[in-house]
Amino acid sequence: MKTLSKLLFKQVDNSALVVFRIFFGFLITAEAWGAIATGWVKRAFVDPEVTFNFIGFEFLQVFVGQYMYLHFFLMGIAGIFVMLGYRYRLGIIWYFIFWCIAYFAQKSNYNNHYYLLVLLLGFMALTPANRYASLDVKRRPELKKISMPQWCSYLLILQMWIVYTYGSIAKLYPDWLNAHVIDVMMQAKKHYWLIGDLLQQNFMHYFLAYGGILFDGLVIPLLLYKPTRCITFFAAIFFHLFNSIVFQIGIFPYMSLALCLFFFEAKTIRNIFLKKKPLYEGDEIVMPKNSNIWLGFAAIYFLLQIGLPLRHHFIQDNVLWTEEGHRLSWRMMLRSKSGTMVYKIINKADNKQLPFKFGDYLTKKQRRHLATHPDAIWQFAQFLKAEYAKQDIDVAIYANCSVSVNQRPYKKFIDPQVDLTTVQWNPFRHSDWILPSDLGPIK
Repeated sequence: MKTLSKLLFKQVDNSALVVFRIFFGFLITAEAWGAIATGWVKRAFVDPEVTFNFIGFEFLQVFVGQYMYLHFFLMGIAGIFVMLGYRYRLGIIWYFIFWCIAYFAQKSNYNNHYYLLVLLLGFMALTPANRYASLDVKRRPELKKISMPQWCSYLLILQMWIVYTYGSIAKLYPDWLNAHVIDVMMQAKKHYWLIGDLLQQNFMHYFLAYGGILFDGLVIPLLLYKPTRCITFFAAIFFHLFNSIVFQIGIFPYMSLALCLFFFEAKTIRNIFLKKKPLYEGDEIVMPKNSNIWLGFAAIYFLLQIGLPLRHHFIQDNVLWTEEGHRLSWRMMLRSKSGTMVYKIINKADNKQLPFKFGDYLTKKQRRHLATHPDAIWQFAQFLKAEYAKQDIDVAIYANCSVSVNQRPYKKFIDPQVDLTTVQWNPFRHSDWILPSDLGPIK
């Protein structure tokens, strides 16, 4: 433990952290204001009557409507605070809270990258990223420092190693290995200028399928190894720019490239971005009070990060079908799903079916999400039960739902005989009203 403490709390040059703070602040500002400009806020929070919040976060339903434009605008302001290093701690915590609200209040637009941003914001709130090239230092010169504890880079590197490794492992299943998933994804890209036809070629599908496995699995070790660092960084530029252009996944590709700063020597980063900054060359070890407690928290956190993506192996049936254990597991762009969905709502008083239209409550995107996600199917049934209860009507709700995974034939998804208002949802156990999967080979 002593050796680990000395390793983590050894002082090193902080050039990478300072430059990353500036890039990170710019990117999270672009994420917030871009969400307004591209209509994402409108689609996710303004148009819907109700959102699919994470189960247990129903109190966040108040964060729906026009004022969410203000919510995201203020997030952008917080991002500028981070970028400029102005009242840095306030800015990063402010953004973290506002982003968590947006993240947990809706999951129709679930994206692993949104989850990663929650984690990175939490990390950055703990780091002394404002100790150089910041307005905080101009206000309070005594804050100025050219070093940081080594854990600031180690923990970020370890987090990204977990992300990429699980991303690689998750791709090791038949539909990915035979490039069928890539084929399905690329069918929607035919119209792309210049590269649309190339993306339809079979050799390209295999290149992307196996290139994705190898890149995700090897990128962190190869960046850590000095002889392969530069060529791996250029491969990362190609990989992430390709993903940005083809899949249009927001700031994640650029944030991943910015994190590469932590793999290069401090002198290199200083010479490129902060030429006037003195280079820290000491080897001081500064042990904080209660360092063992902090190490304990870090150990628990990373055990959770390693454990959560494994939980679907302990839940019955295939996660590609049930979605149980999919979220928070770095299962990124792995499959294509579509579904059909009908609710049958029965008035228990007279056993008659009540009329119901999805369009009265949900947007088209929400309906697509609902049809393939059992937690949303259950959750919306609870919502409808509560809505009818307001009219003093006690209802039973049944779901007639079929799903296709990776363009297989549609199969019945939910047991149509189960009244969804009478069952419970457990995120760590299989729900037996989800019918068994039959994900045989693609014909």
